[in-house]
Amino acid sequence: MINIHEKTIQDLEFLTVLEQTSLHCITTLGKEKALTILPFSNKDQLLYELQLTNDFVSSFYNDNRIPNHGFDEITKELKLLKIENTFLEPLSFKKIVSISMTSNEIVKFFNKFEEYYPTLKEFSQKIEVTKVIVERIDAVINRFDEIKDDASPLLYQLRQEINKLKGKINSSFSSALNTYHNLDYLDDIRESVVDNRRVLAVKAMYRRKVKGAIMGGSKTGSIVYIEPETTLNHSRELNNLEYEEHEEEIRILKELTDFLRDYYPLISNYQSFLTEIDVVSAKAKYAKSMNAILPEISENREIYLRDAYHPLLYLNNKEKKEHTFPQTISLNQDSRIIVISGPNAGGKSITLKTVGLLQLMLQSGFLIPVHERSKATIFDRVLSDIGDNQSIENHLSTYSYRLKQMNYFLKKCNSNTLFLIDEFGTGSDPELGGALAETFLEEFYGRNAFGIITTHYANLKMLANEKDEMINANMMFNEKTLEPMYKLALGQAGSSFTFEVAQKNGIPYSLINRAKKKIERSKVRFDATIAKLQKERSKLERTEQSLKVNERKKQTEADKLEGINAKIQKKLESYQELYDSNQRLIYLGQKVNDISEKFFTDKKKKDLMAELFKLVQIENSKRKKQTAKQRKVEKAKETKVKQEAEKKVEVIREKKKEAKKKAPIVEKPKPILKVNDRVRMHDGRAVGTIDKIEKNKAIVNYGLFTSNVSMDQLELVERTK
Repeated sequence: MINIHEKTIQDLEFLTVLEQTSLHCITTLGKEKALTILPFSNKDQLLYELQLTNDFVSSFYNDNRIPNHGFDEITKELKLLKIENTFLEPLSFKKIVSISMTSNEIVKFFNKFEEYYPTLKEFSQKIEVTKVIVERIDAVINRFDEIKDDASPLLYQLRQEINKLKGKINSSFSSALNTYHNLDYLDDIRESVVDNRRVLAVKAMYRRKVKGAIMGGSKTGSIVYIEPETTLNHSRELNNLEYEEHEEEIRILKELTDFLRDYYPLISNYQSFLTEIDVVSAKAKYAKSMNAILPEISENREIYLRDAYHPLLYLNNKEKKEHTFPQTISLNQDSRIIVISGPNAGGKSITLKTVGLLQLMLQSGFLIPVHERSKATIFDRVLSDIGDNQSIENHLSTYSYRLKQMNYFLKKCNSNTLFLIDEFGTGSDPELGGALAETFLEEFYGRNAFGIITTHYANLKMLANEKDEMINANMMFNEKTLEPMYKLALGQAGSSFTFEVAQKNGIPYSLINRAKKKIERSKVRFDATIAKLQKERSKLERTEQSLKVNERKKQTEADKLEGINAKIQKKLESYQELYDSNQRLIYLGQKVNDISEKFFTDKKKKDLMAELFKLVQIENSKRKKQTAKQRKVEKAKETKVKQEAEKKVEVIREKKKEAKKKAPIVEKPKPILKVNDRVRMHDGRAVGTIDKIEKNKAIVNYGLFTSNVSMDQLELVERTK
């Protein structure tokens, strides 16, 4: 049985999430339902709800978009259907037609695209698809929200008679109008309408000469409105017919209402179904707004939230176009309690709230903004103690309230509980409060609970180091500027940087030294050690980032070199072909020269021709047959290679000439560094003063801190006289 305390919902600002989600609803009932979402008490129901939302999110990224689910609320109509002898108005019937058609369309859609939306399809199976309701209402009510003439034979007959009678009334009125107008009894406006009846606008002086019923007069009294006697009889008959028409319309509406009473459960289900779809849709839209996903739900007790964002902070920063820093948090059986320490304003509380709110959202059927490889589990309880809960009404101080909360934690905390405590142990004497907080933490640890706490207490940091399934963590700070990096580092406690922050904010150094003397030297050393380790970790982080950048650069260079190597290989092959061609020409030249010398000696022309012919035959046997076009291409290629080779040779010659002209560079002697010199490291920007030099090492004072640096790594900036 899952149980989330109301105080936890308030602490983690879950109600704000509900308000933001309700803004994505398109119906009034959907908004009301979204504001009442609570964590699910049943795990199977929760997993089902998560999958519903996940299915709906997928519709945003494919071509099979879910049809519109908007509808007009029919709560009033449903109440009337439950009361006997009542009937609905035509507009109410059209609302029911609309909600019925919308529900049927969505159910048919999910049946058609079951492969894409399996959970939504299963969810829609409780809704019966039927055309009976729509067809029956459409047979009675037209598209103008009026009862049709042929809704019943009697209604048809009555309306026919009414239309005929209205024709007679208009005819008799026109006749009277013309008669009295010719007698000049009528005012310039001639006629008007009173109580939905046409009347003559008679001049007051002639009112006794016009036969009929007086229906009123003008404000000035100059005009009297009279219904002609010839139309009065017809009007009385029309009133009777209209009364009968109204009675027949009520009978038809009652009959149609009674018909719908048999379908009350289905009509009620239509509204509930579309309301739930609206809420699921709102959750999906809210998830899309922050790139939220459904992480893997692990049956084992483990949480791995990679690149997790606080939803409210992320959306707020997104609106302001500011960057939000994600956190990566891991809780498992080997490290199930995390103790986060470090200076204020570093992000400890927001990290704790991020885990808590994401867990609360997940257990309420929301997707959460984390990396797709994240894992989560479902806890039976989530307990929180966050913020200053001083209560004037209950006469409770902050510490009294916290003790009351701890008592509640001790009653409820077990192996399937996640507890979240901000500034654990504060509100009392640091030493005594710290001891009590340590005892509570040991108790939670002994009950195999999971949890995250933030603290400044050294004893809690030490406890985390001593326990196997507890781990320290800190929010990283830049050791030079003391600016927060908003990054959680697991495995090491964080220093509060109390004195460093005080010095940065201009507190005199003499006062800081006096403060240091007032506390135990061992505590100062412990805090200093933590601060030093934190600085080293920060350096390692930067070094790791630098190495990654260098590795990427080296890979890029390697790819470039590989490309260059391929080009060089291609050039070498071209040059080899040119070299082989030239060697063959040299060989032919030598052969021709030998034949020429032989002919010069013996003057045998026949032998000369035989030798030359033989040489030509041998060479032609080696040649491949080529077309004129191929020979032209080959020749052009050979010429291009020759030109490139000549250019390369020319460049090499020029470089050799320039090298000879350049004089040897004489290095300047390095200045000898002395105490009080202003110096900086070769690869740094910070400038400091040398306080002391020992064994080729200098102690450099940078103002906020000192550093022991090798003399070889320093360069002179300014020499103090």
